[in-house]
Amino acid sequence: MQVYLPIAELSVNILLLVAMGGGVGFLSGMFGVGGGFLMTPLLIFTGVPPSVAVATEANQIVASSAAGVGAHWRRRAVDFKMGSVLLAGGLIGSSAGVWIFRYLRELGQIDLIISLSYVIFLGAIGSLMLVESLGAMRTADRGASLARRPGQHNWVHGLPLKMRFHRSRLYISAIPPLGIGVLVGLLASIMGVGGGFIMVPAMIYILRMPTNVVIGTSLFQILFVTAFVTMLHAVANQTVDMVLAFFLLVGSVVGVQFGVRVGARLRSEQLRALLAILVIFVCARLAYGLIAEPANPFSLGAIAH
Repeated sequence: MQVYLPIAELSVNILLLVAMGGGVGFLSGMFGVGGGFLMTPLLIFTGVPPSVAVATEANQIVASSAAGVGAHWRRRAVDFKMGSVLLAGGLIGSSAGVWIFRYLRELGQIDLIISLSYVIFLGAIGSLMLVESLGAMRTADRGASLARRPGQHNWVHGLPLKMRFHRSRLYISAIPPLGIGVLVGLLASIMGVGGGFIMVPAMIYILRMPTNVVIGTSLFQILFVTAFVTMLHAVANQTVDMVLAFFLLVGSVVGVQFGVRVGARLRSEQLRALLAILVIFVCARLAYGLIAEPANPFSLGAIAH
């Protein structure tokens, strides 16, 4: 059963779109990520133009994040104060990112920039997370613990503008979470991602937040940033395909509920290892697409008069 996507200008199977939304929603609930790092490449693989995939996926992330925040809020696992600081930075970063997106699109370079950005960020983050999580699992198997205790001091504690975050049991400067929010906002608008694959590790390893509140807090920030990005893309670039977004939303709202339940049963280092493997796989697939010979190669040459 096919449906025509008016902005993407192609026909796609409805069940495929719903299944993709459900799968990414499941990962969103399990790992606390928006899922855009996976959904945007999947849409590109199915033939959706990268500029449309980025803008539309931001809209899909809104629904999966809202459902995820609700599930974690019922478990009292959301630090709304920390999420608000991250959100402030996210709004600044996303505003700048949409302007950069529009400029690159006018130059005709946006598709290449999106693919290269994914390969660079996913490769770096996935590798670091995999090394750390495997080390943590080996240590846990030996009966020791490498877990970072909330409030443990590092360079973050030497910065000014300190705030107390009661749910996370932290007293740290607002500057690092604000900076993380700015970076995530840039990624959301340029790459069509919620930024959770960067924000979750940053909240654990830089801010030293307890793992049990990281996922819900991450989804809280992602919810509002991606909603803002969707609005900006719709107004400035006209690249949001609402038909495509609808079918992705249907699947993601259901999938995220199952993801939250599964994630609650796994150890934090297991969650990080699984996420790292998924990130590296998507990175490798995108990198292959950049260097592989296209299925329908063509050549350019001067036309004889």
